[in-house]
Amino acid sequence: MAYNPKTGKGLGNFYKADRYSFTSREWKGFKDTFYDFHRWLYLYGYMAAKLGCHPILMVKGMLRYRWMVSYITAAHMIDRHTMGLRGKELRYAHNQFFSVLHNSVMGVRDIIVRDENLRPHSKRAKALRDKTVMFDEMTPHHVMFGFPTLKFVDIAMFAIGLPSEVDQNHTTYYIDAIEKFGLAPDVCPEPASECGCAIVDDYPRVGKTYVTGSMPCDGSVEQTALMTRHFSDLPIYQITVPQRINEPEIQRYAVKNMKKCIAFIEEQYGVKWDWDAFWENAKLYNESSDCMIQKWEVNTTDHPQVCGAALALQREYEFMASACMDKYMIDTDRRVTKMMLKGYEEDVKNNAPSPKYRCLVWACPAHYYTNFTYWTQHCWGVTCVNDMECMLSYLPITIGDEEQAMVDLCRLYERMMMRSHTNGGYVNILDELWKMCEKFNCNIVIMYDHVSCKNVGGLHGLFEDQARERGIHLIWIPHDVMDPRTVSRREMREAFNKYMTTVLRAEPLDPTLLDYEDNFSW
Repeated sequence: MAYNPKTGKGLGNFYKADRYSFTSREWKGFKDTFYDFHRWLYLYGYMAAKLGCHPILMVKGMLRYRWMVSYITAAHMIDRHTMGLRGKELRYAHNQFFSVLHNSVMGVRDIIVRDENLRPHSKRAKALRDKTVMFDEMTPHHVMFGFPTLKFVDIAMFAIGLPSEVDQNHTTYYIDAIEKFGLAPDVCPEPASECGCAIVDDYPRVGKTYVTGSMPCDGSVEQTALMTRHFSDLPIYQITVPQRINEPEIQRYAVKNMKKCIAFIEEQYGVKWDWDAFWENAKLYNESSDCMIQKWEVNTTDHPQVCGAALALQREYEFMASACMDKYMIDTDRRVTKMMLKGYEEDVKNNAPSPKYRCLVWACPAHYYTNFTYWTQHCWGVTCVNDMECMLSYLPITIGDEEQAMVDLCRLYERMMMRSHTNGGYVNILDELWKMCEKFNCNIVIMYDHVSCKNVGGLHGLFEDQARERGIHLIWIPHDVMDPRTVSRREMREAFNKYMTTVLRAEPLDPTLLDYEDNFSW
């Protein structure tokens, strides 16, 4: 435990109201501090090695795009997720998070060498763009399994998604820009941020086509409409996922729609779908999913290992940003799985204590407070053993059967982030929650209450009633996903503190974490 009752010093002392970064580095003992600082240097060394070879493009990129500057604070993102961690838990987190940033650094490099805004007259950049597909965030990147000669870049993920989780204040400029343009302020800040990025012309142009999708909410409909206008000079394909994803008869439509997307890419790039490449990439996806399931299985026991954001964010970005085709992330899966199984065996052998409280995280989280579950762990002993954000499609792709594989490919898209539980009716978000509580032996649910989301809000009463029937503590945590000005991180903590003190009558493990100011913190 990081709190020292003799001195009264704890993790909350590393924050100051007027500071963007921590006041100092945490001392974790020689071995863990050395490892922690080594990983810090390794990250910046890797960034320098991969991006430093393009110094002019990097400077031009940071002057051209506001979002690119946020990546400089990447080490602070890891620091706030590893604060208070020791031993094997510290190493799980560093490996998981570095794989995300490893993929992101390579993605930024791919962007700056292709970007027409940065290199309008470069023949090499144009040749790269002619072999690149631009994707929106909620789109089936896995369709690229069958196109080994092409590259894909999720421009929304690199401009909005990841930077908003690195820097909590990243998206406020884009939200203000689109609201001044006329968008209602009660729209979800995620599509609002993406629209604002288009309004101020902050999206890179790195491909010759654009593939977008559909989401069942008002903000995403507006975002799709505006983004297609923004890239109106490019060939665009909009793929539309079925809403009733549990009904088997809709798969005929889904497969037909996916095949049209494949035909669009074939026509625009003059290439043919390669089943051999598809099978190889499908094997990588299957292996990554198997590693994820192993993490879940260990976390159902009395000795959970890879918990909180280290579990959720790594799977989210492996699935969403790399489409499970990043071999470094697969290597990380193998390494962490091996470490995890060893750590579990040690805990069983040594009869290590179980978490004080076991919780499940449900509904859409706040991008500006990705380390919230680590705060609950350090302050109250509430350990997050699983998170809805990593409960993406994990069913395997059938190898060798082309027709079934196409159905399986559609299933990935239908059960990706923000689709797996908000589509297909309340059975996927309401009934599924109680199944997961039973599976992971949880009696606390951190229920994120996204104040601008209309989808989940309509089920508020049902969640409350059914939680009471089951004796489950449902703790509602308000937030506004990408706008920390609506509900601050401090206010999110206050909501949790009130429940723990008034309902559970619990005592904090680290009183310094009860109340502190971090509005300026990255």
